[in-house]
Amino acid sequence: MIEELLQDARERMGKAVESTRHEFGSVRTGRATPALLDRVMVEYYGASTPLKQLATISAPEARLLSVQPFDKSSIKAIEKAIMESDVGLTPNNDGNVIRLSIPELTEERRRQLVKVVRNIAEDGRIGIRNARRDTMQDLRELRDAGEVGADDEHRAEAELQKLTDEKVGELDTFLKHKEEEILEV
Repeated sequence: MIEELLQDARERMGKAVESTRHEFGSVRTGRATPALLDRVMVEYYGASTPLKQLATISAPEARLLSVQPFDKSSIKAIEKAIMESDVGLTPNNDGNVIRLSIPELTEERRRQLVKVVRNIAEDGRIGIRNARRDTMQDLRELRDAGEVGADDEHRAEAELQKLTDEKVGELDTFLKHKEEEILEV
């Protein structure tokens, strides 16, 4: 029973770390990456569809993204969705391909992005701590019900804390790399 609780906590903490890594990918660092457009949703024939399902997104140069729609008639809808998104890029359309040039980041904007990334990391830490809190609560309930002894509960809590520290360490490593990437000129 304890092992199942710990495995569940391990999975939840892993999902929190992965979710945070995915969020880091959508933060613009001044370098072109197709992940910048992951959150862009396009209104396509009345349905909200992810951009990556409607077009091929590539980074032919360090400061340029190209979006080539599978269906040429959807180019206007894609352009509109990019304009309305929080990406902050202006699309250039030649009728076949949409090009997005990524401007150089100013020092002030870099500092703002570092703050955004730190907030994302803190949300990830909160997810990890919530998983730990829920598992600790379940362990106490098992002990109170008499299903496990106090020693077993204490060992499980120590293992849970070790797991929590490991996952928070992983998250901090990702944060450090992302901050360096943003501040790199």
